[in-house]
Amino acid sequence: MISQVSFLTPTITANSTIVCDDNMHFMRNLPDESMQLIVTSPPYNIGKSYEKRSELDDYIKAQSEVIGECVRLLAPGGSICWQIGNHIAKDGEVVPLDLVLYPIFKEHGLKLRNRIVWHFEHGLHSKKRFSGRYETILWFTKSDDYVFNLDPVRVPSKYPNKRHFKGPKAGELSGNPLGKNPSDVWIIPNVKNNHVEKTIHPCQFPVELVERLVLALSDEGDNVLDPYLGVGSSVIAALLHDRNGFGCDTEQSYIEVALQRIKQLRDGTLRTRPMGKPVYDPNLPNGGHK
Repeated sequence: MISQVSFLTPTITANSTIVCDDNMHFMRNLPDESMQLIVTSPPYNIGKSYEKRSELDDYIKAQSEVIGECVRLLAPGGSICWQIGNHIAKDGEVVPLDLVLYPIFKEHGLKLRNRIVWHFEHGLHSKKRFSGRYETILWFTKSDDYVFNLDPVRVPSKYPNKRHFKGPKAGELSGNPLGKNPSDVWIIPNVKNNHVEKTIHPCQFPVELVERLVLALSDEGDNVLDPYLGVGSSVIAALLHDRNGFGCDTEQSYIEVALQRIKQLRDGTLRTRPMGKPVYDPNLPNGGHK
């Protein structure tokens, strides 16, 4: 039973390994180069319920240790995706954590392939600056020979039937019939109270955000790790597409929710927002949804 999960006791289901544990302790027991994709969203050091606010230098040092261990676990053709937002200093100054953490990845020899902007419509309203409505995903690879599957994550073309007007390809489709490259700006709703995936976690990953990374940067049967698992969205995204999911979190209540969600996935009762579903537009009938 989920209620019987205890601290430091790993729970293993088919294709997934979940544990309530410190991420450094958990990762040190995993083999070198065993993960094809490491995707996570660490705390932003802003005093959320699941973190203890610390001095920024101490936060960066702790992140450096976790990143170093992730690099050890990363397969030669693998990717690390570090989804991060801004730290807000006590005086209100904004510190973009992706810029702060970028040098740490470079020190380990990783190469930045994209700085992806994740845009969403809902969040806290600011009074002394413009309200924040985006975060970033730093996508690094360990080498120049890495997995990148574009076709599974293509999005509908703006003009799907557009054809070449002249030249040797006149009359032929000018775009890829499978759709276009989704670019490096992703518009995906964040998980707020009316979101179908909402749980007790205040800042959980939307599953479809991780699905795109799982499909593009790994193959079936590969291992996917989230060292800040939260309520398990990364592992769910991995399992949805026949990958193996690994994850840990120090909050036992989050692990219990993650295990419950994985069970619902196995039973066919888990509700997730489908990939590619249009963002709700209140100016259109039924919000633009068919």
